[in-house]
Amino acid sequence: MSLLLGALTIGVLLSLLGISVFISFRVFNFPDLTCEGSFTLGAAVAAMLIIGGSSPLTATLAAVLAGALAGTATGITHTRFKINDLLAGILVMTALYSINLRVMSGSNLSLSNSHTFPNAAAQLGLRLAGAESVMVLGWKVPVHDLSILLASVVMVALLVLVLLAFFGTHIGLAMRATGDNSQMIRALGVNDGSMKTLGLALSNAVAALSGALLAQYQGFADVQMGIGMIVTGLASVILGEALTGSRRLAHLVIGTLLGSVLFRLLVAVALRMGLEPNDLKLITAAFVLIALVSPTVIGKLRTQRATGASHA
Repeated sequence: MSLLLGALTIGVLLSLLGISVFISFRVFNFPDLTCEGSFTLGAAVAAMLIIGGSSPLTATLAAVLAGALAGTATGITHTRFKINDLLAGILVMTALYSINLRVMSGSNLSLSNSHTFPNAAAQLGLRLAGAESVMVLGWKVPVHDLSILLASVVMVALLVLVLLAFFGTHIGLAMRATGDNSQMIRALGVNDGSMKTLGLALSNAVAALSGALLAQYQGFADVQMGIGMIVTGLASVILGEALTGSRRLAHLVIGTLLGSVLFRLLVAVALRMGLEPNDLKLITAAFVLIALVSPTVIGKLRTQRATGASHA
């Protein structure tokens, strides 16, 4: 049961990364690779500050700010210096690798003896429950793991509500319109470059938040932890779109959350079945490929069935 709760918790925390990818890829149609670097940057900043004696809340907020600055750098590189969007993200991501090494003064940091958000959630849960474990649907569940999962769900839910409210404001609507039709938004007198920069700052702030929380949950920050995370985020977005089948913003965001959790569960099941941890990236790529191909295959099958029915 602990393995299932762990997979669910990681899925919830990485759903923030999925939302980050959703904002850049779907809202702005911007293939931003900066999130791989800002994800690690968030983990590095949070870990360094927590080790230095800062509270988990202060460290996490600082990580979010650092991620926003990374996204702003990508936005300025693209909009002000007219660098290709993909190349701008790659340049900032590459620079962030060295910055992350500088922040951590090495390749990794341990948080095993530090006070972190999961520790605080677990302590609160144990005090409220008054026991080491509780029964949930007939299963004996450790209060420690359950408390962390519930706290993660609450935080992510609050963030989603804030983001949905933000995208309903004038600035949020202008950002969405910029992604849909930048020429139209310029004709209305809105600076599309500023909207893109703001959107990338928001996207990478969320990615850094995901990295900061995951580092605290896992108990360490590593300079390599962001490598390949863009694929994980994209898988969450694609699975979410397949699950909801809707184009409404709220449905797509919620679908991304569900897609992230489902993706982590699939990975956990694959590892549980005996696949080597070294094959994790291969498993990830395979799941993403299946998610990309499935809608096309299903669409063709439906068309063939409809054609066959009409001929009959």
